[in-house]
This record gives sequence, C-alpha cells and structure tokens, in this order.
Amino acid sequence: MKITTAAEMREIDRITSERFGVHSLTLMENAGSAIAQFILQNCRQANRIAVICGKGNNGGDGFVLARKLHRAGRVVEVLLLASPSDLRGDALSMYERLPLRPIIIQNSQELQAESSRSLANSELLVDAILGTGFTPPVKGLYAEAIAAINRSGKVVVAVDIPSGADSDAMTPQPGEGIVRADAIVTFTAPRPAHVFGNLTRGPVVIAPIGSPPEAVVSKLKLELTTAGDIADLFATRPADSNKGMYGHVLIVGGSLGKSGAAAMAGMAALRAGCGLSTVATPRSALASVAGFAAELMTEPLPETAAGSIATAALASFAELAKPMTVVAIGPGIGRDPETAQFVHQSVAQTGVPLVIDADGLNAFDGDTELLDGRKRPLVLTPHPGEMSRLAGISIKAVQADRLKVARDFARQHNLILVLKGNRTIIALPDGKAWVNPTGNPGMATGGTGDILTGMTAGIIGQMQNDIARAAIAAVYMHGLAGDVAAENMGEHSLVATDLLTTMPEAYRRAAREAKESVVTIGGVSGLLDQPSA
Repeated sequence: MKITTAAEMREIDRITSERFGVHSLTLMENAGSAIAQFILQNCRQANRIAVICGKGNNGGDGFVLARKLHRAGRVVEVLLLASPSDLRGDALSMYERLPLRPIIIQNSQELQAESSRSLANSELLVDAILGTGFTPPVKGLYAEAIAAINRSGKVVVAVDIPSGADSDAMTPQPGEGIVRADAIVTFTAPRPAHVFGNLTRGPVVIAPIGSPPEAVVSKLKLELTTAGDIADLFATRPADSNKGMYGHVLIVGGSLGKSGAAAMAGMAALRAGCGLSTVATPRSALASVAGFAAELMTEPLPETAAGSIATAALASFAELAKPMTVVAIGPGIGRDPETAQFVHQSVAQTGVPLVIDADGLNAFDGDTELLDGRKRPLVLTPHPGEMSRLAGISIKAVQADRLKVARDFARQHNLILVLKGNRTIIALPDGKAWVNPTGNPGMATGGTGDILTGMTAGIIGQMQNDIARAAIAAVYMHGLAGDVAAENMGEHSLVATDLLTTMPEAYRRAAREAKESVVTIGGVSGLLDQPSA
C-alpha cells in the first residue's frame, strides 16, 4: 500500500472525482461512514458521543459520521468551532444534512462551558477539527479545543489524523499541541505520520472510500506492507505437494553457549513453510541443536578452540550449500576472528540466495565492500547496533534517519536491507522501501532476530522468484506472530520461542486479512470497548 504526502492525497481525491467520476461528496460520505462503522463496531459501550468539528473538510467528515451515529441510536452532540457562515463546499453540504442542531463555539468562554458540559458528559470524543492538509502549529480556538480534548481524559477517535499533527513528518512527533488519540481512521492510503508519527496508542485504520488503485500515485517510493501485498504466501498448496517444492534452507551458525540461536532459526524456517531445514553448526554444539526439535537436520562443522566454526569448515560448507535453495549465516555464530574469516569466504563462494544476520554481519565491520548483492540475492537483517557498525556511523545517527540509512546502504551494495526496530524498514536496491506495521515492544528480547532470520530464509525458499517480496513477507509475519504472542501472554513475558508457537495463528490471521479491504495498523485497543465514564 503506497504511502503518500498530504499534497499527493489531495491530488488523488481530485483525480478520483475528475477522471474516475466519483463525486467529492461521495468521497466525504464514504469517509464519514467508515468512521461511524469503526465506532459502532469497536466502541459499543459509548452511547454519548461528542463530535468536535472544524470548518474544513475534516469537519465535513465529522458531520457525516454524526448523522450516521445519530441514526444508529447514539446520543450525539456536534460542536462546531466556527460560525456556520464560515463553511464552504462539501463541508457546508454535509452540515446542511445534519438531523440534529449543532452547538456553535466561537470563543474561549463558549469552549470552556462546553468542556465542562458536553465533553465531560460524553463517553467518546471524535476529533474532526483538522485533517492531513494542515501544517502546524495550531493557534487560537483550535489550539484551545485540542487542549480541552486532551484534558478531558476521554477516549478519542481521530478523523484522518489527530488534529495538530504534521501528516508529512517521517519521525515521531511530540504530544504537545496534538490531540492524544486512542484510534485514527484515515482514508485511501496512509501519510508518513500515520506510520512513523507514534500518534496513537491504538489502531490506525485505513479505509477505502472510492479512489481506484490507478489514482493512488506517490513519488515517495515508500510502501506500507499489508497482508494483501503478500497474499501469494497464503495460496492453497497443490494436492500433489512434496517437501522439495518449498525449498531447502541451510542455517549456518551456533557456537559454544549460543547453539539455541541456530536451532531457533532452523525451526523458524520450517514454521514459515519451507520443506526442509538443515542447521550446520560446530560439532560440539550439534547435540544441543539436534535436541531442540526432531524436525531439524544437522551437519557438524570443524570448530575453533573456542567452540565456533573454523575456516577448516569451508570445504564442508561448499558441499552443503550446493543443493540448497537458500543459505542463512549468522545466528549464534560468534565473533572469533577465524570464524569471521569463515564468514567472509563462505559469503564470497555462495551462489544461492543468502541471508546474513547477527555476528555474520559483525564479521563485515570495516569490510562492507565484500557485501555485494550483484553476485546473488543478498538479504541483510541488522538491528540498529549492527547497522551502525556496517554504515560506520553512530546508533543515534542510524535512528535519526532510519529510512535514508537503509536506502543508501541497499543502493550502494545492491542488496535488500532489513533495518529492524519499531516500523522495520525493508530497503531495496532500486531505492524503493517498505515499512512494516506489525510487531510490538515485547519482541525486544533475545532470539527474536534469529527467528526472523529463519523465517526470511524459509519464505525465500517458497518465493524464489521474488526475493524482495519474500523478505517483506517474512518481516510482516514475524511481527504478526509477535503480536499474537503478546495478545496471548502479554509483552513482558514474551520470549522468542513463543513466536514458533504463534506462527500458525499468524498465518491464519494474515490469510483472512489479505481478503479484507480495510487495513489496520496495530490491534483495536480494548480501551475503546470500555470508555471512561
């Protein structure tokens, strides 16, 4: 799903009306209906609802949803922060269709009075003051209204974007001067702030309102991954399937004290759907890996005195890699200098798609010229610390512009770069990038990166003709498995192997979501079904 700027969205709306014949009033009607539907489905206990409207099209959306909620039997009050004579165009048309009398607020005294009455007595507030076309900062009555909404402590659903936010911002935005929303319902395609802004504790819902795919154009070269984008992964398998059809993954890793990393990666490849998974590991670690799961095949490799893979393993590796569909190097492999040399040479001689993670990446600290995706498809999955070593910059610099750092490295080395973290970035060699919406803070625990490595290799084994899409799918499914795990046991107790257990449910959920037209970033917060009194 394309991410667009506010200006591009205005152009999309214009083209939708002028070229594709969908009237702007229809777009507004559909937008208001989408918000009303969200509230009716997810805020069932909220009977008294206040809709706070500005004078622009965001307010017009609010007038529509107020009409819909009123007809659905909710007690609705519309607070208009302007004179009706200030309304124009579609917003005025929708105002005239209101079946209830709005409360007109034009100064601080009137706002204070309604804050003590309407806002205080409502169970849910709808922020329809300012939309994505607004550029901060907010001033005057609108700023006072935003402050009043935030002081109320009520559950808030924002129309399009929380009022006061900069929709084109690519970084998290401070809360001051912005409505604190519990959910956001936007339309057609997300803007950057919907993805990067940390604007809500709850879901961001992206609802279609009538713009055809042909109208959605953006120069950002930035996509938000949805289940629909990776639907091929969930296709029904032929009745005559055999394990050879879904790839054989070779995981190369493990060392003394770190055998679990390689074992988790091997099992994650199988859970992700590949046909066969072999873990090549130092001889002394083999028993631990083999004991992790009966489904794993293992191969012993010569080892150093420290219990990590030795350069003497290169000949064995070369033979092992020949029949493989994909190779992943790094989980638990350690940082012994001899092992780093093994990594360099094994990467150089591998001709099949290759995934590198963890200390496999650290082996290239200062030697990134050896990472060349032109020789064969190459996927790197660094966390910010590993990325800082690869890029030769500080972690702070990586985090300050994650998108640019990932894009630059992917272009320079002709590879796929998966920069892990909140809103993981998948950067492609052509400059295009994808942003992942799944995952949660509970996944900040040892081993989840190893699970991703295995999943990436396992999905590449099944999608050999589209390595980029496989990497995008792996990141999405990895985060979704983490979300299911967090729902089941909470974020604080989540451990990496929980993702192996929840992956089947994640696949079932994604297969269902791939068929839906509405896209949701984040889960629907339980708070919305239990609004404040």
